[in-house]
Amino acid sequence: METILIADDHPLFRQALILAVGRVAPQAQILECGTLAAAARAAGTAEGLRLILLDLKMPGAVGYSGIALLHAERPEVPILVVSSAEGAGVADEARQLGTVGFLSKDSDLDMIEQAIARALGGRATKPVPTGPQEEVQQEIASLTPTQLKVLLEVLDGKLNKQIAHDLAMSEATVKAHMTVIMRKLGVQNRTQAALVARSLGLNLKH
Repeated sequence: METILIADDHPLFRQALILAVGRVAPQAQILECGTLAAAARAAGTAEGLRLILLDLKMPGAVGYSGIALLHAERPEVPILVVSSAEGAGVADEARQLGTVGFLSKDSDLDMIEQAIARALGGRATKPVPTGPQEEVQQEIASLTPTQLKVLLEVLDGKLNKQIAHDLAMSEATVKAHMTVIMRKLGVQNRTQAALVARSLGLNLKH
């Protein structure tokens, strides 16, 4: 049985998405999550996961970190963003970080159903990098969940000792993750890594 994950902290909008999914894929099992942490756990363990419907503005999310974290958990599963996030380029940046589409919460039910059908049918495609920023966005999308958590801790200004405590790992492991993160982002130190992440919107508070 195929499974579809709905990650949104508004119960009424979750019900609207459940209705849309029910019309497009009536046999699908639906998982509901109201926080990013719960969504990441569900994505990591769900069997037959075919699609993730994600709101950017969720408890635990920082900017586009929800996309990056869920994409890192299940890189093979398409993510369709359905969000009230505004601003020029939000949809394009969401796609560069690994989503197959972006819909405003103002979209009517028919539009949401069509987008879900396209995603389930594999008709949405990821963009090809067209410049340095797009390439870095895809590198962030390639970080593992643990690497992304370490990077977000760095964005919060925490030292390796604090990160090790928060994530229940040794300082040596934190340093090893940072080495990989810096290599992937093409930077020389943690300050540069934080600047790159901020430039891609990972520090935007909602």
